[in-house]
Amino acid sequence: RSSDLAHVVRDLELGAALIDHALVLNSNFAEAWFWGGWVKNWLGEPEPALERFTRAMRLNPLDPRVIGLRNGTAHTHFFLGRYDEAASWAAMALQDNPDFQPGLRIAAASNAMAGRPEQAHKAVARLRQLNPSLRLSTLKDQLGPYRRAEDLSRYEQGLRQAGLPE
Repeated sequence: RSSDLAHVVRDLELGAALIDHALVLNSNFAEAWFWGGWVKNWLGEPEPALERFTRAMRLNPLDPRVIGLRNGTAHTHFFLGRYDEAASWAAMALQDNPDFQPGLRIAAASNAMAGRPEQAHKAVARLRQLNPSLRLSTLKDQLGPYRRAEDLSRYEQGLRQAGLPE
């Protein structure tokens, strides 16, 4: 799968090209829109990422991966600097699974950057219960292959403000 290639091999350009090709062949392929959103996030292209997540949700509103769509949308808003919207999407991602660690991470970072330290600290506290070894220094092992250093830096800044230890 092109999504696996992009994530595992970290060849984002090839993964993006394969996803785009899949969408040319079938513009109603919700999974390609879903993974296309993540690849665009990783490439540092949040506007096209948002379009892809929105299209995936429209095509398959009952997608069992709705948590991933909402989480991806939260990340997209975060990287666009829309922290309130990011926190709202993170909260929606956590509705069905409050222990979803990627959702807790983006909820913590988004709430911190939006000036809501209580919610941010609460999300980090739950993250630390679920994964006591999580630190800023080990964060890269948990995240996707973000291409732009400023995206990773902003994510770390949000989590640092939320109380994740170095």
